[in-house]
Amino acid sequence: MKTHGRTTLWAAMLIVGAAITGCAQSQIAGSALAAAQNEAMLANPVELVNQLSNAISEARMAQLNVLAPEWFKKAENSFISAQMDLEKGNEIIDIRQSVLESHAHLEKAEEIAMVSRTTLADTLKAREMARSAGATKFEDEYRRVESEFLDLTRAIERDNLSYAQNTRSRVSERYRELEVRAIKEETIGEVRALIARAEALDARKIAPLAYDQAVEQLNTTDAFISANPYAKEEMHAMARDALFQANRLVVITEESNRIKPMQPEAVALLIEKHLHTISTTLGAPDMRSQAYSTQLDNIVGSVNALKSDRTFMSQKNQALQAEMEQLKAEYQARIDALNVRVATLEGKTRQDQMAKELLARERMAAEQRLAAERKFNQLFVAVQNYFEAEEAEVYKQENQLVIRLKAMRFPVGKSIIMPDNYALLSKVQKAIRTFDDPRVIVEGHTDTTGSNEVNMLLSQQRAEAVRAYMIANQTLLPDSISAVGYGSERPLASNATPAGRAINRRIDILIIPQEKPI
Repeated sequence: MKTHGRTTLWAAMLIVGAAITGCAQSQIAGSALAAAQNEAMLANPVELVNQLSNAISEARMAQLNVLAPEWFKKAENSFISAQMDLEKGNEIIDIRQSVLESHAHLEKAEEIAMVSRTTLADTLKAREMARSAGATKFEDEYRRVESEFLDLTRAIERDNLSYAQNTRSRVSERYRELEVRAIKEETIGEVRALIARAEALDARKIAPLAYDQAVEQLNTTDAFISANPYAKEEMHAMARDALFQANRLVVITEESNRIKPMQPEAVALLIEKHLHTISTTLGAPDMRSQAYSTQLDNIVGSVNALKSDRTFMSQKNQALQAEMEQLKAEYQARIDALNVRVATLEGKTRQDQMAKELLARERMAAEQRLAAERKFNQLFVAVQNYFEAEEAEVYKQENQLVIRLKAMRFPVGKSIIMPDNYALLSKVQKAIRTFDDPRVIVEGHTDTTGSNEVNMLLSQQRAEAVRAYMIANQTLLPDSISAVGYGSERPLASNATPAGRAINRRIDILIIPQEKPI
């Protein structure tokens, strides 16, 4: 089969050569440019496989793995074949063939996915709501519903649209049932546990107001969920409020118990200490000789001033960027005008000019590639020095830089970023900003503990949490950073040992410098 592929390729090249020979002379230089660029791309199998890897990741983020599972699996298999051929040093034509097959499968998967998105719009929404509510915790039940959902998309792949249309309502309802159950058992269940904890600390007696507020919010939320199982936004909002009140009750009860045996002066000094700590951190004047309300006003004023300074700096930066873009455009306009004058003065024909441009582009491209490689290596060394060995592993992967966060830790089964991760993430921000507006992919990975469905969702949620942190801290624009979860699909070590599982539970940051146009 490979021999036939080579014969077909040579035949195609002969046909293309004949067509080029028959073209008008005015098209020779343009055709040569396109052919040179195409040949340069095809001559680099590493670049082909890297581009395909990014396409596979983007397809997974677009949920093609569930919207068109069979075609997506074919694309992944062809991608794996291309990787293996590349690692073994097989012929370029074999690698190209696998890459072309994978792209063809991805195109077909996207066509099927468009039909799935239209046909199963309500079911997809119900699925996403259930996953967001934490329905994957019910592993067996969720796995059965997910299997029924994949039966729908596989039916669409096999042109059995009637089956998907007749069955989608039942699958949607199953997702909704899991969602309501998850809301009550996960969110309100945690609320009940927190209130019970507060009761054990004598909250009814020592913090009666906070206790009554938390219990009232819990009862109101529970009754609303039972009576309005499809009022999704209201349910989630009320559940969040109930959880907030329950956590607040625990804090107030614990603080009340701590303060209860203290003398009034000790309480006043404790409050003064907290206010003074905040003022000192903000660089605000020492106002301990003033009333507590005045000290609080001092803190609020300092915070507002910092916010105002930050807004001013952001606006100034935007203005400078706009000015730089304008200067760049003016400079380019002058260069273009000069090129026109040079071409006119030299009196060159159009064909000679295009040939000259082709040579100039090739020379410029070579110089830019060398400059980009030198710059990338310099930045790579700089980023390596940002991290301690136990914090992260930084390495190059072709034209990408990968930061494997060894010290990144999440609570078990959660995707909340804890404060002890802030220092590490600040270094990641510094690494990203070292490059000039790169594209960044945050990858989440887990070990094999738990079901594939739960691991896939948890890894996606953790990757999205890191992405949200980067966006909130103005590291990059939202369009420049994406998140993808791989679950346990890409282990670095054996999951048979605790040490191996610890290695596989990780966050990887891929920094992809963007090539500037020639």
